Amino acid sequence: MTDRSSSQRLSTPRTSRLPGLRMDPDALGRFTEGVARFFGTGRYLAIQTLLVVGWILLNVYAVSLKWDPYPFILLNLAFSTQAAYAAPLILLAQNRQENRDRVSLDEDRRRAAQTKADTEYLARELASLRLAVGEVATRDYLHHELERVRELLEEMRPEPDPAGPESAPTRSALPRDGRA
Repeated sequence: MTDRSSSQRLSTPRTSRLPGLRMDPDALGRFTEGVARFFGTGRYLAIQTLLVVGWILLNVYAVSLKWDPYPFILLNLAFSTQAAYAAPLILLAQNRQENRDRVSLDEDRRRAAQTKADTEYLARELASLRLAVGEVATRDYLHHELERVRELLEEMRPEPDPAGPESAPTRSALPRDGRA
């Protein structure tokens, strides 16, 4: 017989007993992008140049403040540490940008496929309309047919009698069926 509380305990994952460092991945990503953007600005280059020039001037000319003599080992250590942290931060920012580019590219592909499908649909609709319009009597076609009917009616009209209109039978003189 199993104890119900022990079976529930085994089926649920245990939380960490130690307080851990919980970081929001997006917050870290935003921070790395900010650092990478700042490293690429003129302001950063100007600040770093001023710090290096100030460091060297203080260590060369200030007799009482020489904390880093001539080969400037401490300055090199600071630059090495900065480079060691800057490179991964820049790579993290590039990875985030690649992810955004991938999502954007997928969206562009989806939109292009939809546009292609819409264009093909419209082309089919246009072709069917052209076929339908081909079967519809156009103005020129009707004009031509009416001209043919008029010509046929003129051919069927009897020739006028040379004796004059008085010798031709009038409508009232014709029998009811219209034959002479």
